[in-house]
This record gives sequence, structure tokens and C-alpha cells, in this order.
Amino acid sequence: MPADLLCMGEPMLEFNQLPAGPDGRVLYLEGHGGDTSNAAVAAARQGARVGYITALGQDPAGDSFLALWAREGVDAATVRRDPRFQTGVYFVFHGPDGHQFLHYRANSAAANYVPADLPEAAIARARMLFVSGISQGISTAAADAVFAAIALARRHGVAVAYDTNYRPRLWPPARAGAVMAAAIAEADIVFPGEDDARALLDLTDPDAIADYYLGLGPRVVVVKLGSGGAYLVTAAQRLRIPAHAVHAVDATGAGDAFCGAFLARTLAGDAPEAAARYANAVAALKCTGYGAVAPIPRPEAVRALLAGGPIPAA
Repeated sequence: MPADLLCMGEPMLEFNQLPAGPDGRVLYLEGHGGDTSNAAVAAARQGARVGYITALGQDPAGDSFLALWAREGVDAATVRRDPRFQTGVYFVFHGPDGHQFLHYRANSAAANYVPADLPEAAIARARMLFVSGISQGISTAAADAVFAAIALARRHGVAVAYDTNYRPRLWPPARAGAVMAAAIAEADIVFPGEDDARALLDLTDPDAIADYYLGLGPRVVVVKLGSGGAYLVTAAQRLRIPAHAVHAVDATGAGDAFCGAFLARTLAGDAPEAAARYANAVAALKCTGYGAVAPIPRPEAVRALLAGGPIPAA
């Protein structure tokens, strides 16, 4: 059965710093990351039919992603293996100012993905294509491939969603802002981050951020506010959705989980407000465990949090 949601980007093997043990040694938890891959898993865990578009190296990290997607029910039929390049890797460090990243992604297999590699038939059968600023920022070739994927989606009547997810180490704000604006002009749903808007647009007010992106053409804007929750804006509605109070230990991938859950619920028929409230709970619960993927909750836990009841164990 074809995927309803196709996510496209760069998966990266994750090593997430754990608290130091009694002997002072610091260990790293192996897991999986990459913003659109995280979103794909989040959507699949909420019941959506999901597929992924990328290239992986012929290496253990690539094998690990194929195993992950198989376990999670994410269709990897549109994933290429490229023996010329490696799969990216990154580390997550935790400190008083939150989490920080160290990426090893230069010349990765995903960064060498080109428009000719795109699976047009799979895109044509989908209902939604999801891409991000990272999907485009990793290389010029990848940016061109995302633009080509968006054009194919539009040609076949497939909706497009975009997460800004700006990473300054990938590209300067002027270029990133211009490329993202051109892509978002073709999108139906956009997820700008509050920090992204500050860096790209010099905007901090959620209304101003939402107005800018609505002006580009999307019909739904969800400003991700981190610990402040989310701000949903459409032509007919403006709604601040407060964050849930949870014991947060690692915010890595929380925004990605939000995007995946929002798109899953949208594809299931939810109105934007219901989808945003659900996704807000998913993002909160993700923060209660280490790693971008492992703590992403299942629907039972999400519904329990929304209802104010006890959350079932994972």
C-alpha cells in the first residue's frame, strides 16, 4: 500500500550523551536522528502510512536505519544505497544551556542525492510530502532535489509541508532564508521555529513570524516555541497552545516529533487545532527520554496526557 506521507532528507546515526556515572565516565546512547526521519517515525507511531526518500551509505549506520524503519513500519522502498559515500553521524551534548550538536555529515550519501534520483511514481501516489531546511541545507544538490520533489508533488496534486529547522553551520542566513522562502511559497503547511525566525528574519513576535510565512502562501502556519508550546495560525484562527508540564531530560528531536504527529493527525482528518494539540503532547512526551527517536510516544500515552490521566509505560 503506498505511503500517504513521504518524508525526505538526511538520516544520521545518533550518539546521545548520558549523565556521568559515579566514576565520572560519560557514555553515549546510540540511536537514530535526522529531522525528517524523526518526523517519519513519529508519524508512523501515530498510525500514518509513511515512506522515506534519501540515500544511505553501504555501511553499518545505513543498515541500522533500514532496520529502524522496518521496525517502525516506515516504507524504505524509495531509499537508495550509495557505496561511494557514508551515512552521517552526530553527537548530542547536554549542558546548562540545553543540548548542543556535533555533526559529521560532510559529503554524506544524502548530501549527494540529486533530482534524477527522485521516485516520481511514489511521490505521485502520496498525499503529503514533508521536507525541511536541513533537507535543503546539506548541499546544493540536495536543495535542488527538494525543489524538484516539491515540483513533482505539485504536479500530481500532493500537498507539501515544510519545517524551517535552520542550522547556521550548514549555510548563512541570507541564502537559507531565500531558499526556504522559495520552497515555502509552494507549501501548504509550514513549521517555523521561533529561534529560526530570529536568525533568518530578525523576528521574535509569534504573530509577526506567522504573518510573514502566511504571506508566502501556506494555509497553515505552526510556530514552534520550544518550551513555550506552539502558536497555530490560519486565515481564520490564531491560537496559542501552551506546553505540557513534564519532567524533560532531552529536547533533541522534539520539534521533529511535533511535525510528524501534526501531519499524521492531519492526514487522519483532524482540523489544525486538534492536530496541533495532539502534536504538542507528542513533543512534550518525547522530551522525557534520551534520544531523538526512542522516546517518541504511542497514541495511548498521548491521549492519556491530553486527558490528564496516568501515562502508560512505554
